[in-house]
Amino acid sequence: MKKKVIIVAGPTASGKSALGLEIATKTNGVIINCDSMQIYRELPILTAQPSEVEMGEIEHRLYGVMLGSQACSVGYWRELAVMEIERAFALGKQPIILGGTGLYIRALMEGLSKIPEVSKQHRFEATTTYDQIGPEGLIDKIGEISPDSAKQLGFNDRQRIIRAWEVILATGRGLSEWQKQNPPKAEEGYVFRTVLVSPPREELYARCDKRFELMVGQGALAEVEALLAMKIEPSLPVMRAIGVPEIRSYLEGIVGYQEMVALAQQSTRRYAKRQLTWLRNQTDYEIKLQSSDQFHSYIAKI
Repeated sequence: MKKKVIIVAGPTASGKSALGLEIATKTNGVIINCDSMQIYRELPILTAQPSEVEMGEIEHRLYGVMLGSQACSVGYWRELAVMEIERAFALGKQPIILGGTGLYIRALMEGLSKIPEVSKQHRFEATTTYDQIGPEGLIDKIGEISPDSAKQLGFNDRQRIIRAWEVILATGRGLSEWQKQNPPKAEEGYVFRTVLVSPPREELYARCDKRFELMVGQGALAEVEALLAMKIEPSLPVMRAIGVPEIRSYLEGIVGYQEMVALAQQSTRRYAKRQLTWLRNQTDYEIKLQSSDQFHSYIAKI
């Protein structure tokens, strides 16, 4: 008999965390992080990680478990997530995957193709090239070698563009060729019950704006200041977390306070829009809610 895994997805500030807590309370659940930024330790405020109170009430896993000086790949996250899922079942608890990183969700549900390891040097070269010629230029370069790989990329997919180019640098072949040779294999033994929280766009944007203001009030500026003092490699994911570049500009005197807030809010809204587009297009969610309050009408399906 297959084991049930609940997935609660949604863009930033959508209300999915509150819903995840409610489901966990009703199902004796363990919440397992599925957000590519919340896995890092240094930015609990800016990445909206659960509070100490929430973690005390409900068991949470994979939050703040990696240093910002490391880079978490989708494959590594998947390994950690599967271990935590099995751990939850062993303890008689319900695993609940919670987050907005659509690539992680798809990898968990559908599996990953086996791709050869890429060296740090190739990753550095790929990131440098991206920064030099931008997304359009690098997608064109990828298309010269692997047209099928280039077709899968959008101009806003920074991480995926860099990944596609580093694989070409390391192997001479595109991701699409490797994926065809080694098709992904889903984890056996699980049945996924999926919920997507996607508020109306204007409501979501207003929530994004308010959330950033709250983060600033909670100490986000000091958090970024401490991060910068660590002298972490600028190309690492934690340095590109939403709000970090804008707060850095403010701390270095490049922009004023109000401009910093406006720019960070704009970045958050754009990020939420990209997340929502990905989540809606990549997975057919069983339950789709505009508000976490609607969940009560569907709880029997979970």
